[in-house]
Amino acid sequence: MNSTNEESTQTNPLTAYPQPPYSDQKQEVPGTEQAMQPKADHGETSYRGSGKLTGRKALITGGDSGIGRAVAIAFAREGADVLISYLNEEEDARETARYVEEAGRKAVLVPGDISNEAHCQDLIQRAVDELGGLDILVNNAAYQMAQESLQEMTAEELHRTFATNIFAMFYLCRAAEKHLSPGSTIVNTSSVNAYKPNPQLLAYAATKAAIQNYTANLAQVWAEKGIRVNCVAPGPIWTPLIPSTMPPEKVKTFGHDVPLKRAGQPAELAPVYVLLASSDSSYMTGSTVQVTGGSPTI
Repeated sequence: MNSTNEESTQTNPLTAYPQPPYSDQKQEVPGTEQAMQPKADHGETSYRGSGKLTGRKALITGGDSGIGRAVAIAFAREGADVLISYLNEEEDARETARYVEEAGRKAVLVPGDISNEAHCQDLIQRAVDELGGLDILVNNAAYQMAQESLQEMTAEELHRTFATNIFAMFYLCRAAEKHLSPGSTIVNTSSVNAYKPNPQLLAYAATKAAIQNYTANLAQVWAEKGIRVNCVAPGPIWTPLIPSTMPPEKVKTFGHDVPLKRAGQPAELAPVYVLLASSDSSYMTGSTVQVTGGSPTI
């Protein structure tokens, strides 16, 4: 029971953040944080670190915005240096780097397309060279595009989705392996779509199911090395990917159909990534942590 001079930190998850309907909005792919209404919460003012990742070196794909930004902020405040991989969103990336540096940690910004294997190899080498090693790899970047029918989907789009969401994960893990040591961790971003696929996101949902399998498989392959591999399965999360890849009418009501009646915020995901990257999860590998706002996954 709280004493009279203590302030409760308990919050109501139904009303903790804005609920739909959201403002009418449409962005070009890949979208930016600045144009989002309402603004997303990445833990800029709320996340408090406690040294869980002191001295560790992390590479985060899609680290410029959305979930990646929230993870970068949390990792830095937990004591990690961070390489932020992003496509071309310079302003968002610089803003994320500012938060990392304000936490007293090193930020390295590397733009480029992770569907290219040579770029993935370069990312790993840049992390090793400029951070002084690599302990944590967060495979978070993703591409999606909503389509009403199979006929609207092109072979080019299918290839881009798999190349960004699956092939890049393979390229990065393969290049990173020789630099990882016992205690290193991989954290992949799956989705509720792996369990409950959205028919408008056929290619994306298929890649997220593949990530689930890849995570469970690689965890077994690397267990003898003492390298853990886990993933997070978010539900509807308010990131630039939403207004840049979904129809405006879907954006307006995004998250309304989950039990908590709203989209989740990136800040609500970051503590899970910290858990999986830290020694607090030392007996977890091949696991998926679901953060879905109550949306059933079975």
